Order: sequence, then structure tokens, then C-alpha cells
Amino acid sequence: QVQLVESGGGLVQPGGSLRLSCAASGRTFSNYVLGWFRQVSGAEREFVAAISRTGSVTNFADSVKGRFTISRDDAKNTLYLQMNRLKDEDTAIYYCAAARTYSWYPNSYAFWGQGTQVTVSS
Repeated sequence: QVQLVESGGGLVQPGGSLRLSCAASGRTFSNYVLGWFRQVSGAEREFVAAISRTGSVTNFADSVKGRFTISRDDAKNTLYLQMNRLKDEDTAIYYCAAARTYSWYPNSYAFWGQGTQVTVSS
């Protein structure tokens, strides 16, 4: 079992930046592939980014490629999502998740945080 808690969401103007954090507790953090997903009301949860166990492999949704960065600090049991050049359409609830296998499909992730709201608006 892995417990995940996101933080760092908030209101930001278009073009601004935010860094989301996801603190983990429970089983060995480094055993898991980690991902970020987002969801807006009435829509399905969508993939944002994923990072492998070692951090050597990352993938991003086309919509955020070049603007977002995913990283992990296993010594701190923390996952990060650095979001730059934010756009209105990035507004969503952002979730971190943990999985045993590398994937960008939500169904592959067994453990989820409660989510943090990111609102991009002027």
C-alpha cells in the first residue's frame, strides 16, 4: 500500500508557473513507476506525465510537452511536476499515482492521491 498526498496547486495567471509535489508514505517509493494525471469536470482522467523507477525514462502528453517536467526524489519520497507557461486549458484537478509497470493509462495505476486543484486564469 502506498499513500500519496499532492500539494502545490492554486490560482495562477496564463504564462505563469507552478510546481506540484506528491509526498508518499507506505511501501518503498523507489519500487514504483509514478505518474501525473488530470481531470476536469465531466471529462475522463487524462495522462499528463510519467517517470520510471530510476527516473531515467519520462513521457509527457503532447499537450504539455516542452512546458512540464516530471521528477522524483526517492530520498524524500516525493514526486514533482514543474509546470511552466501555463495555459487556461491546463486548469484541472491534478492527481499523482503509483504503478508497478510503466504506463500512461490510468487503469494501470493502483494508488492515487486525493488531487490538487490548478486554476489558470487572468
